[in-house]
Amino acid sequence: MGGSSLNKPTLVINGKRTDGRDFNELRKIKITAAPLENASGSAYLEWGNNKILAAVYGPREVNPRHLADSTKAILKCRYAMAPFSSLSEHGRSGPNRRATEISKVVKEVFENAILLSEFPGSQIEIYIEILQGDGGTRAAGITAAAVALATSGIQMRDLPYAVSVGKIGEDLALDFNMIEDNYSDSDVPMAISPRNNEVLLLQMDGHMTKEEMSKAIDMAIDAGKIISAEQRRALKELYELRGESNHLKGE
Repeated sequence: MGGSSLNKPTLVINGKRTDGRDFNELRKIKITAAPLENASGSAYLEWGNNKILAAVYGPREVNPRHLADSTKAILKCRYAMAPFSSLSEHGRSGPNRRATEISKVVKEVFENAILLSEFPGSQIEIYIEILQGDGGTRAAGITAAAVALATSGIQMRDLPYAVSVGKIGEDLALDFNMIEDNYSDSDVPMAISPRNNEVLLLQMDGHMTKEEMSKAIDMAIDAGKIISAEQRRALKELYELRGESNHLKGE
């Protein structure tokens, strides 16, 4: 974000963003639930040019055992970008500071969503792998991980989603791609619990006024209706397929 003004590309042309979207328009989202057979739960998400795989394992025995909590499950989260996922430095092999920071905020989101007290003495692991990245991977990864958790059967208070809102010049815009992310004036990723619109994550890079922040949250909640609908569609499709499979086995 905030690249040099000398080489800053034009992000708005004739009232439209460079990919043709309106300021309040999401990129296309498609989610597939439970693509991995050997995980407790999983999801594959395509969001614009992002391609993301999320997997959940557990609840299972804590390793090492001395970290176990007798009152609740402990949560481990790992966000990583595959070395081939991006032309930027994020595509380097191995963890970096950004991946470590995003892993931490993902953990905080789901510690407030999962009923950890239902699984005392165990651990739950969430893995988010960015196969192809084009901006907004933090939000997309959280959205995918929520579906993966739902397919695992692990109890949650709600099915959270995430999306970002930022500023291009004086205009607020939804769901930045990578070019917009690199050269925008601010970026605010948010994770929200749709049942009561509770904000589970809010980070800011850049500056917004109080009024702009209020409008940004409203934009995120409006967009969340589309994101949540796709999460539910993916889960419904999975359960319908499983129901059909069980019916065939019973014949």
